[in-house]
Amino acid sequence: MPSRQLSKAPRKKSAPGKAVTKKTVKKSKGSNKAKNREISKFVPSAQDSQITQLGQITGLAASPDEAVLEAVPNPQAGTDYLVRFVCPEVTSLCPVTGQPDFAHLVIDFVPNKKLVESKSLKLFLGSFRNHGGFHEDCTVMVAKRIIEAIKPKWLRIGGYWYPRGGIPIDVFYQTGEPPKGVWLPDQGVPPYRGRG
Repeated sequence: MPSRQLSKAPRKKSAPGKAVTKKTVKKSKGSNKAKNREISKFVPSAQDSQITQLGQITGLAASPDEAVLEAVPNPQAGTDYLVRFVCPEVTSLCPVTGQPDFAHLVIDFVPNKKLVESKSLKLFLGSFRNHGGFHEDCTVMVAKRIIEAIKPKWLRIGGYWYPRGGIPIDVFYQTGEPPKGVWLPDQGVPPYRGRG
């Protein structure tokens, strides 16, 4: 059998007819900085806030107490509207057995002057992964930390915890009556139903 020689893979192209070189990569990096400067012109509120996690490589905090929940200015502060975060994969640990618990959280709030920065919320919720707490404690803790961070006009949270030991636990918390005229859609999570 004749031996076959592997052919070299074709060079990647940066634009039609141009090969990728160190110069084009450097130009590309420089143009990204220029694009970021252009984007920041359209979002002046992000420059004014103390954001430390967005756009950075950030690991999970060891616990919810160590996690940083960040806020950004609300560009529509004079208007009442609803913000919803749906977090279908929240995990924590049973404080007695150490077994994992899984939840689907739905967080609704009417912002005041600040909004929750979503990456910091994701990292905050991820910090529950090694946190030992009952379902009720974890759900209400999430709500209270958001309230502390942004002081919303109104907030509600639905914690839909998956069954362990055959019993699903749903936890609901809200801060009072919602502002008049705000559309409040159903949280859209049906009650748990086994076979039957």
